[in-house]
Amino acid sequence: MPIHLECLSHTPLHGYFDPVPAVLAEVEGVLAQARARVAAFDPELVIAFAPDHYNGFFYDLMPPFCIGAAASAVGDFQSLAGPLDVPRDTALALAEAVLAADVDVALSYRMQVDHGCAQALEVLTGSLDRYPVIPVFINSVAAPMASCRRARLLGDAIGRFAARSGKRVLVVGSGGISHEPPVPELATASPENAERLIAGRNPSPEARAARQARTVAAARAFTAGDSAMHALNPAWDQAFLATLQRGELSAVDGMTDAAITREGGKSAHEIRTWIGAFAALAAAGPYQAEIDYYRAIPEWIAGFAVMHAAQAGTDA
Repeated sequence: MPIHLECLSHTPLHGYFDPVPAVLAEVEGVLAQARARVAAFDPELVIAFAPDHYNGFFYDLMPPFCIGAAASAVGDFQSLAGPLDVPRDTALALAEAVLAADVDVALSYRMQVDHGCAQALEVLTGSLDRYPVIPVFINSVAAPMASCRRARLLGDAIGRFAARSGKRVLVVGSGGISHEPPVPELATASPENAERLIAGRNPSPEARAARQARTVAAARAFTAGDSAMHALNPAWDQAFLATLQRGELSAVDGMTDAAITREGGKSAHEIRTWIGAFAALAAAGPYQAEIDYYRAIPEWIAGFAVMHAAQAGTDA
């Protein structure tokens, strides 16, 4: 059965601090096209590769990869909240298949996902539970992280499972390209922030609102040019997207964490979600991919991109 891929950037700042109306309309038009492609494909299963931003995963136990056998969205930044429709037996079978492929992956029966996953599901399907979905967490912010090569191998194992599932499978990659929002690091965090990074689940509404306000303030400063955050890097972003489009996935194996941070910023490690998604599609054979959109959007502190792909010989 066919596999279809949609990869897109996410931003918690949509609706809080938006670019000019013409740019916003561009983005919304491209995302509407993606949503129409998904509706036409009508998947029987969605596998969503997504990061987390210290909303569901913390340093009390930080796996490099985790498959959700049950999951709910926390609803940060006005993203959708509530349970995902996770097919538990299929998720467990997926985890077993990945482990059998010699890729170590954790399993959660109570996964919490944030806007990094929920926003993609809302954009592409209109809800959290329109289709059965298995969330696949890839640690992309909390050092140390699994290498890009390991993310590729994870995707390959998942793709081989999807290819023999007998279902129409939509593979989603949700992550930013170059960007560096104000996410604290454990090594330099204050004692209060360190505790939040270690065990900060289910914050109070006041604490979540304060965190969101800091992010909006950082975006305003970044857009005004009054910020020390890493600049967006369109050339690096577009080179990465072109690598995926050409199907040269083994090229990512040599991407080091230091180089990613230097070129794309500390949160550019979310490219691992795109790598995992494209590797899953490639596991089913050659593919055709399109870069639907790219723009550096400082208001969202993001190199914002959308791509879609399908197996060669099928309608992309």
